[in-house]
Amino acid sequence: MLVEELAKIIADQREEIMSEDMSSFCERLEASQLSPNSSLAQVVIGVRRSGKSTLCTKFLLDNAVECAFVNFDDERLAALQTEDLNKLLEAIYIVYGDINAMFFDEIQNVESWPLFVNRLLRQRKRIFLTGSNSKLLSNELMTHLTGRHNKVELYPFSFAEFCRINAVDTTSITTKAIGLRQNALHRYLTTGGFPELQKEENPKNYIDGLFNAIIRNDITRRFKIRQEEVLRKMAAYLADNFAQEFSATSVSKMFGISNHTADKYFGYLKEAFLFVGVKKFSYKAIERVRNEKCYVVDVAMASDRNDTFSLENLGWRLENVVCIELLRRYHHQYAEVFYYKEKSFEVDFLVAKNGMVQELIQVSYQITSEKTRQREINGLVQGAKKFNCRKLTLITFNTEEVVEKDNETIHVVPATQWLTSMSN
Repeated sequence: MLVEELAKIIADQREEIMSEDMSSFCERLEASQLSPNSSLAQVVIGVRRSGKSTLCTKFLLDNAVECAFVNFDDERLAALQTEDLNKLLEAIYIVYGDINAMFFDEIQNVESWPLFVNRLLRQRKRIFLTGSNSKLLSNELMTHLTGRHNKVELYPFSFAEFCRINAVDTTSITTKAIGLRQNALHRYLTTGGFPELQKEENPKNYIDGLFNAIIRNDITRRFKIRQEEVLRKMAAYLADNFAQEFSATSVSKMFGISNHTADKYFGYLKEAFLFVGVKKFSYKAIERVRNEKCYVVDVAMASDRNDTFSLENLGWRLENVVCIELLRRYHHQYAEVFYYKEKSFEVDFLVAKNGMVQELIQVSYQITSEKTRQREINGLVQGAKKFNCRKLTLITFNTEEVVEKDNETIHVVPATQWLTSMSN
């Protein structure tokens, strides 16, 4: 491409981003993980339309960082080649002048981008990056930017952020406030947290378009998938059956593919952040690799697709929301989230750090049934003894109490309280 063409595209993008009013945009907790003056590349990764570019742009404006902006998810830059990157840099200087900070949106679309970024870091430029593919970014970052990057994972709005943008009080203890929070949670369990979806009049078209864009652009094209329709049907099936253990054998039989292909496709779906996988806790590596539960990145993927057949299982939805919240809270602290299952009991989530279990969490929409109540409590009690863990939590829709059993203390907390506890 010609430098003049690139300069025009960059100027157009600059005009577009400068015309946006960021003052009313929701504050994101993940912004605290970024640094305006670091010599490390600041990298924000996450599913498409989770707000990555908005987070970075608002962060840069709030911290008065003069920064050049290039969005590579632009059809005019689709043919950009490695040899064009130096021309791109020249075009940036034409548009922005002598600039020392650069923000590259969806940079994984360009081959050899890590070498380009590494060169800029050596020149002491402050670099901000976003991307929608976890493995590609992680592999390239570890290979070429070892020790020179700060990675931030961004998910769609949390429930606390959902409350903030909908003016729902998360601190008041009045009957009205508690009821409104429960109403908000019920809406959140259905509509999810994609930022643009909060004001979208046709959520099914929005989510269907996003779902297909991820399948087509982030997976099929990037990994040269020949059986795109099989991949799409498999993704739809997993989205309808979220919060369940993934079985390559079952999926392969269902869609007429090999176990290897089923595993590979599942890996691609996770890399594009359409799904997240939670591994079974075990001190044996082979058990962690073989066993994994599948969750959607946002419950909207199970609600608003045009072809969805997902049942209105609020228990699964609440479990999915808790899963994403745990990843949001603990991944950047280098803690991991697992599940545990054996014949006598199950635990929905274990939070572990350096191989030590720090917390056990069960999720149940309601525990009014004595059978359900005992199953959840017994799972935590047995888990506590097995892993020598004293922090035990049972998250429900609206029950709050403290349960003492077998010298173990279990805190039963309403989901609205637990989900907003960090922000409060």
